[in-house]
Amino acid sequence: MKWQGRRKSSNIEDRRGQSAGGFGGGRGISPMLLIPLFRLLFSKVGLVIVGIIVVIMFLTGTNPLELLQQFVGGSPQYAQSTTYQPSPEEQALADQTAVVLADTEDFWNKTIQGYREPTLVLFSEQVNSACGLASAATGPFYCPGDEKLYIDLSFFDEMERKLGAEGDFAQAYVVGHEVGHHIQKLTGTMDKVNAMRGQLSEADFNKLMVRLELQADFYAGVWAHHTQRSTGFMEPGDLEEALNAASAIGDDRLQKQATGRVMPDSFTHGTSAQRVRWFRKGFETGDVSQGDTFNATQL
Repeated sequence: MKWQGRRKSSNIEDRRGQSAGGFGGGRGISPMLLIPLFRLLFSKVGLVIVGIIVVIMFLTGTNPLELLQQFVGGSPQYAQSTTYQPSPEEQALADQTAVVLADTEDFWNKTIQGYREPTLVLFSEQVNSACGLASAATGPFYCPGDEKLYIDLSFFDEMERKLGAEGDFAQAYVVGHEVGHHIQKLTGTMDKVNAMRGQLSEADFNKLMVRLELQADFYAGVWAHHTQRSTGFMEPGDLEEALNAASAIGDDRLQKQATGRVMPDSFTHGTSAQRVRWFRKGFETGDVSQGDTFNATQL
């Protein structure tokens, strides 16, 4: 894949070597400011301010913590580890990932009117998101609560060593898939699926999740199709790398590898064949309208 020297997305939040830790750095709240802040809040003037904040919160639906942060001039920050130094190989992978994200921005901005670009969070070991605390073992994921993609770059090494899914375009497929979930958030598809949680049996809801995941694979293929046409960034063998990665993370293959058994009712992402089929369909057609996995008679 040709990525060197190309535009990198600015929507990158680098938390590698960081730990979630309240407020700090930049314009964060200093602990020394907390004492006078509390004194103010519990004074008569402070009670008036709190009352105003509550009214604004009620009228706008704003998170009161966000208003408080703005009032004191701070914002959530993360404690930077001064000892963390990525290897040259890891930093190159981070740069490549930023280029892939930029490519998704270029395509989806032209495809979806008013497209909101997601932020990609690079982390190591564990991370806090609007969806809760996650570890590197979770793998890459998209959180609809904050519209961010989360990736521990060590996953790509695991994907290559343990699953045999190697190559830079295999990694690009993963980013394209997670951005596909962002598209589902913007179009309302993800909210509709999540609204069915608790209304269906576990097996039936899992089937719905499979269709959601396969559609994200399809969107990744559509993105790759159009980006190849506009930039020619793919090289010989790249498509095969993506298809191999899609196959490697199929539910049936992962279950067989982990337990020696395959339990279709527990599938949440689709079989290897299904994931390959839907990515390939997106790549070959380039037509977003053909990705209705929810009404497809055959997955």
